[in-house]
Amino acid sequence: MSAQHVNSTCAGSRKAEIVKPGNTGLTRIFKAFGYSAKGFAACYRNEAAFRQEVAATIILVPLGLWLGDSGIERALLVGSWLFVLVVELLNSGIEAVVDRIGPERHELSGRAKDIGSATVLLTILIAALTWALVLLT
Repeated sequence: MSAQHVNSTCAGSRKAEIVKPGNTGLTRIFKAFGYSAKGFAACYRNEAAFRQEVAATIILVPLGLWLGDSGIERALLVGSWLFVLVVELLNSGIEAVVDRIGPERHELSGRAKDIGSATVLLTILIAALTWALVLLT
């Protein structure tokens, strides 16, 4: 299957867009959901940090819903922690791509993994600060 090229006009200039053939509507949504489930499962199976964060989620989400005094506080408590899972999924994706390139050590590969790890740490610190500010004020 090859992609179909379509010309479109954008701000007075013509550019080619690639239209991917495939599923549309509900079929596409159901397939996308399946791919997402495979991604969650792969991350859970292959990443110890993700498993630890999922375990923390099982405790922190109900706790955040119970401790928050308003909808906004509950959203901040739960959302700040769920953001950690989002960033961990992205970090794991980056690590998988870097590992796919090859097993040899390279400065840029190490830098990419270190930056991904730093984003996870920063997100955990943001969640901890959010919880402290909501619960201590």
